[in-house]
Amino acid sequence: MSRTGMTDLPLHNGSAPRWLFNRMVKLAGAISDVVLLECGSEEYLRRLADPFWFQAFSCVLGFDWHSSGTTTVTCGALKKAMEGRKDLVVVGGKGKVSLRTPEEIAFHADLCDLSEEEQERLVYVSRMCAKIDSAAIQDGHRLYHHALVFDAKGNWTVVQQGMSDAIGYARRYQWNSGEVREFVEEPHTAILGNQVDGALDMTAERSEESRQVAVDLVCDGVQHVEKDILLVAKGQSTLDEWCGERPLKLHMPRTVNWRALRTAYEFQPSNYEELLAIRGVGPSAVRALALTGELIYGAEPSWKDPVKFSFAVGGKDGVPYPVDRRAMDQAIDYLVQGVNEAKIKKREKLEALQRLRVLVPPDLER
Repeated sequence: MSRTGMTDLPLHNGSAPRWLFNRMVKLAGAISDVVLLECGSEEYLRRLADPFWFQAFSCVLGFDWHSSGTTTVTCGALKKAMEGRKDLVVVGGKGKVSLRTPEEIAFHADLCDLSEEEQERLVYVSRMCAKIDSAAIQDGHRLYHHALVFDAKGNWTVVQQGMSDAIGYARRYQWNSGEVREFVEEPHTAILGNQVDGALDMTAERSEESRQVAVDLVCDGVQHVEKDILLVAKGQSTLDEWCGERPLKLHMPRTVNWRALRTAYEFQPSNYEELLAIRGVGPSAVRALALTGELIYGAEPSWKDPVKFSFAVGGKDGVPYPVDRRAMDQAIDYLVQGVNEAKIKKREKLEALQRLRVLVPPDLER
């Protein structure tokens, strides 16, 4: 079961001041050195994929706790701090920088002496994480940030972020290689953001039958798929009129990449991951196959947003749930230790500890 959560990450205009970003880079590198030395790269990557630890890490670095930049600027500072290292590499970033991820993987693979197979695997990981969060999960958030962090052993973490054009809030998607059993079923360590209605989640356990039907539809032939999709698009009605259970209007995409589906038919994918991995099979094809499978063949996917509750340590009044003191203690204690042992100036260390102190409730027993 993937960890889910909800937090407000509004879009803040502007960028981090250079003086602040430079200090964030320095502190990010110092804390990372301590974690890598004491726990190793695999555990460090796991912590980056942990929503509690990542958020606390960002706050210690000095960035706004509730801004969308919590993700982008923190990853940018970490990428800068890790430049020139071979034990841990950060590639990707915000906007057009994210599109250069395969090139950056190839560059660092040569420096780190990674095999061609390992390089291809990392490129596949990067592409599939982006495909899942943009096509298999359709929650109204357009991806604009993609960061991949990996070590020389092939362990990795992915931190992505999408922005909702409708409400102006961001959603963070976090992955870790140690938690992924299948790319297409409950693969995330966390999905954080505002809850939305009518989200299609093909990665949910409930969508297993829908995923299999989609594969069967494609392997059966494009002509049959096209006929079924057109039938659904022409004759669909609200679901409450159809089964009397829930009033949800299903919208068939106006256009579907038929060339990609023909390619899929020729390839004959054996599972849903292979189907998604085919270039051109994007959100419209995924949605069309899901709707067809539901309305004609009764294979209902999950229409429940994977975001469920606050990823933070809880609320003082018990809303959305009581404060998780153990999780909070672990994150804070670990970061305090990292800051204390980091090789930074006394003033910068004091400022970091002061920022960390605001995370601790006054009544928290230490």
